[in-house]
Amino acid sequence: MTPIISTTKRTRRPIDGVLLLDKPVGPSSSRVLGHVKHLLKAAKAGHGGTLDPMASGLLPLMFGESTKYAAEGLDADKTYIAEIALGEKTSTGDREGETILRMPVPSDLSEEKLHAVLRAFQGPQTQIPPMFSALKKDGRALYDYARAGEEVDRPARKITIHAIKLLGWTLPNLIVRVVCSKGTYIRTLAEDIGAAMGLPAHLRGLRRVGVGQIEDDGIVSLDSLEQANDEERLSFLKPVDWLIRDWPQIILGPSQVKRFQHGQSVMVSQELTPDVYRVNAQTGEFLGTGRVESHHMLNPERVRVLSS
Repeated sequence: MTPIISTTKRTRRPIDGVLLLDKPVGPSSSRVLGHVKHLLKAAKAGHGGTLDPMASGLLPLMFGESTKYAAEGLDADKTYIAEIALGEKTSTGDREGETILRMPVPSDLSEEKLHAVLRAFQGPQTQIPPMFSALKKDGRALYDYARAGEEVDRPARKITIHAIKLLGWTLPNLIVRVVCSKGTYIRTLAEDIGAAMGLPAHLRGLRRVGVGQIEDDGIVSLDSLEQANDEERLSFLKPVDWLIRDWPQIILGPSQVKRFQHGQSVMVSQELTPDVYRVNAQTGEFLGTGRVESHHMLNPERVRVLSS
């Protein structure tokens, strides 16, 4: 991978679509986004679901109009493959911190005990966010306090571990697959799993393999993007509405399209269940999203700006 540095100014262009990137270990999510935005010469971009620099895997990037529909498509559960190291606690909760506590891991630790401990973490629970996180208190990120040697109170947050499975283990390391709610800190989970065994622990490695229904099959590596030409890079993009492709759909006729695009409510002939819908023209063009609150009235929510 070439250094993620952009020194030459490039003309930005309106690009719409979703890119499923395989983020490498090392750079931050924001830095990767900036680099890909530079490669595509895109005018507007955002990412869905930050990954720490030490983590790799699925990082959805949105460009142009697709950023309007990111929250709806990405406010979802996450799936990770995590490597947990038992016997050592670090200052950051992961392998990048300094070791602050060591304990020997019992050689007779059984697979049955490991399964039992993991099962106890499945379900709704509360979790205290780590000090090394981007959450803010009094306008400052928690990691700023941590780097200054300060610890502040953090309110516990409600999370859910939908599934947790032991994939493999060679002491002192465990490999687990975790399906969890948005906002779950896997570093904290790793430390808590160790504590349940009476051991210090930290997160040794992390890869995200799923966001909601999106899986990491066929995601695009940063190296592939760097080596591709402009046309090939654009071919990696998925449609603007890809993140909400499973939503129910309403198709509008020409006169209805004009009203919808001007932000005006549209009367539809069919009786519809109150819900939020994807809205398309008869040509198949995606127009935006709208909410049905009464059975025959569609109210625009996020209207797509079509390129002229």
